[in-house]
Amino acid sequence: MGIIGTIFIGLIVGLVARFLKPGDDSMGWIMTILLGIGGSIAATYGGQALGIYEAGEAAGFIGAVIGAIVLLVIYGAIKKD
Repeated sequence: MGIIGTIFIGLIVGLVARFLKPGDDSMGWIMTILLGIGGSIAATYGGQALGIYEAGEAAGFIGAVIGAIVLLVIYGAIKKD
């Protein structure tokens, strides 16, 4: 999958991550989607580089959701200060 496909999946992943992450988020939808794209890119290329999964596997989507949730938590922790 190319970078455009990864960004598109990141849009979806950002929305799924926001739905799955517990707690009150004061950030807007745009920031959530951008963090989803970042999580998707990091998890997609990071997981492939580490040999955890191949391109196009369902584990890539799950990894992207987890990566986006991690980024949402980190952003929330930094933003509270």
